[in-house]
Amino acid sequence: MGKKRIHHITETGFKTPKGYFTTLEDSILNRMKAGEIVRNPGFKTPDHYFSTLEDRVMENVIKREASPVISLFSKRKLIYASSIAAAIALLLIWPIFKAESNIWNNLDTETVENYFIEENMGTYEIATLLLEEDIKEEEIVDYHLNEDQIESYLLNHTEVEDLILEKNNY
Repeated sequence: MGKKRIHHITETGFKTPKGYFTTLEDSILNRMKAGEIVRNPGFKTPDHYFSTLEDRVMENVIKREASPVISLFSKRKLIYASSIAAAIALLLIWPIFKAESNIWNNLDTETVENYFIEENMGTYEIATLLLEEDIKEEEIVDYHLNEDQIESYLLNHTEVEDLILEKNNY
């Protein structure tokens, strides 16, 4: 329906029967009187029913015996099944542990050095990874390097810019 037509509606669209409102009051009063006449609803309880109800209910509750609880899983079957599952899990995981130990044994020094360089790990971070048993004072003090070894290491592993930056930082 368009908005233009709304203002031109003259009828509501609802109709009531003739004489509806003149007889309405009489029909409501007649129904109320009919309700007063019917006082007997048709249901009857035995005498003293509600006074003895609680006692009878409690007697029935007490008389019932506890029903036995049947467990779906016995302890024996549960232990048996879990031990089988653990054995299968160990058989599947065992080759993985064996392979990991071979990986750690085959690491070469260059790979570890590259990792430390890429991760920007300094001497303090590396020192936290070492255990006291790994660091022996005798190995550090007694280790002698000659100048040719130091010079070749610096030429092969460092650049001049790195040395200049480290000198300026201290």
